Amino acid sequence: MPTLIERGRAAGLPQHVALVMDGNGRWAAARGLPRTAGHQAGARAAERLIRFAGRRLGLPYLTLFAFSAENWKRPAAEVEFLMDLLDQFIEEKLAEFVREGVRLTVLGDPGGLPDRLRERVRRAVEATERNDRLHLAIALNYGARQEIVRACQRAASAASTGAIAVDDLDPAGFARFLDTNGMPDPDLMVRTSGEMRLSNFLLWQAAYAELYFTKTLWPDFTPAELLAAVSSYQNRERRFGGVGGSGA
Repeated sequence: MPTLIERGRAAGLPQHVALVMDGNGRWAAARGLPRTAGHQAGARAAERLIRFAGRRLGLPYLTLFAFSAENWKRPAAEVEFLMDLLDQFIEEKLAEFVREGVRLTVLGDPGGLPDRLRERVRRAVEATERNDRLHLAIALNYGARQEIVRACQRAASAASTGAIAVDDLDPAGFARFLDTNGMPDPDLMVRTSGEMRLSNFLLWQAAYAELYFTKTLWPDFTPAELLAAVSSYQNRERRFGGVGGSGA
């Protein structure tokens, strides 16, 4: 009998899954632990999911929302802990990424990150740039509205030098100025913890993404949960504004 993974592949995988990893704090609070323990558990969940997506599921693109442009509003001690945790995560996993064919991309404004983390990110992106088994994008200091503003600025700069003609700029042309240039738009967006909003994540790219919400807190999100999300996606009819097979 085919396994869940084999059935998922046979039904056709989404090309790109994007995840809002939410619920670390609530996971920790429910256990009487500090929020930092929740973030550590969340990092382990991310590690588990990346391995599963690349090694077993064969997912081409995976994007994880790790730190938003709005998360700087959190207590300074928590922000510092998160920056150190991200730095440690990339340092410890880089050799595995290289070995397993994971290509790392970082979305967001790197200029706002601590110097050490920014340099770590730069080196990791450079070290994995030839890999093509799994394209892993991590959104750091990322906000979709901020990304769209940056893209407008880049497009305006290109127009001012004559590199593009403003009248010829269409949606596909504009997308080349986004942080996700070269990546397909997400087919499936997953948010954990029961919250049902996008929270300034990939607003342009998610125009026709299928949305999946689960009450599971991020540290408890397992490969089986990802398969459930993929199965839900596979049972939907995507029409992209047109008429589907049912005529609806």
